[in-house]
Amino acid sequence: MLDSSRYPSHLSEAGFMQPCPRRIRAVRGGATVLDTIRAFYVWEVPYYPAYYVPVEDVDAAELARPTAETFESGPFAGLAHLAWSSVDAWFEEDEEVFGGHPRSPYARVDAIRSSRQIRVEIDGVVLAESTARVLLFETGLPTRHYIQRTDVDFSALERTDTTTYCPYKGTTSDYWSARIGDALHEDVAWSYAYPSPQVLQIAGLVAFYDEKVDTFLDGIAAERPWTKFSSGEDS
Repeated sequence: MLDSSRYPSHLSEAGFMQPCPRRIRAVRGGATVLDTIRAFYVWEVPYYPAYYVPVEDVDAAELARPTAETFESGPFAGLAHLAWSSVDAWFEEDEEVFGGHPRSPYARVDAIRSSRQIRVEIDGVVLAESTARVLLFETGLPTRHYIQRTDVDFSALERTDTTTYCPYKGTTSDYWSARIGDALHEDVAWSYAYPSPQVLQIAGLVAFYDEKVDTFLDGIAAERPWTKFSSGEDS
């Protein structure tokens, strides 16, 4: 297995705190329940931050909900934290933020075209083969290979109802499982029809979880990365 030492990791640690220079708003039932230009990023886990905001910038009724947390002492004194799913929508300035958490100011996502050859297989069955792909480099994750659809064999793929969300790339439009013989390999590939503007190059292309398939780059077998998807967890 390819461990995380082979690709850039997150530089932040749990407990890290930095000012957020963006206006942050939260909306529930059409009403704004949080509105601040004094938010902080707080890393409760190393991978991404949460918003912590001054108590006075949050609606009092929202603070009374069990999904809200306030702090009276320590480095977070005077701040409140609302559970991401406790409201209907979050906004940075006038853009809605999707994906279950804020975008980290220390994470970078780059989409770069590549003519290096790739072949994707499961149990010897070729699912895709291409020399025209887009490499997606995202901080803390293994490189993803987005392949044009004409180079994918959809005869072995079955569309599923799975949808995932990413603060950096957007919402997936398609997911596929692979049926090889009598075996069903669930949710091995996905696509973004309308990705975020910064990664428009991947629009409509298909990526496979290298954790779940056999990937060959320029004819050489690539190591399978180890992520939460290696054990079949959902995102």
